[in-house]
Amino acid sequence: MLMPKRVKRRRVHRGRMKGIATKGNTVTYGEYGLVALECGWITSNQIESARIAMTRSIRRGGKVFIKIFPHKSVTKKPAEVRMGSGKGAPEYWVAVVKPGRVMFELEGVPEDKAREAMRLAQHKLPVKTKFVVKSEMAEGGEA
Repeated sequence: MLMPKRVKRRRVHRGRMKGIATKGNTVTYGEYGLVALECGWITSNQIESARIAMTRSIRRGGKVFIKIFPHKSVTKKPAEVRMGSGKGAPEYWVAVVKPGRVMFELEGVPEDKAREAMRLAQHKLPVKTKFVVKSEMAEGGEA
C-alpha cells in the first residue's frame, strides 16, 4: 500500500474539505484522465484497487499514472477503550481529493479501452468521477 516513507508529525488534524482543486486539475502525463467531482478521502487501499482494475483492463497495453498520494494519516483508538488518554495510533493513510482533481491518467490505449478501464476504476472509489480527454480539456477549459 502507498504511504509516506517518513513524516514530520504522525498524527494530524482531520481538516476540512472546501473549495475546488487548484493543483493537479489538468491532464498532464497521459491522454485520458479520471477527475473527481466531489470532495472526499481516498484510502491507499482504494487507490491500489483502482490501479489494479485499470491495469488488468488494459492488459499490458499503455501506461497508468497515479496523480494522488495518501499523505494524511487517519487514527483510531482500539475497541473497548475508555475515553481520554490521548489520540489513537495511525490506522490507515488517505489522500484528500477536491472537485476537479485529476486522480488517474492513462496513455497508449484507444479511447474506448481507456473509457472502460476508467469505468472499472470508478467503481472502486468513494467519490463521483468523470472521464476526460486531454484534447477536450485544453480547448474546453473546464476541470
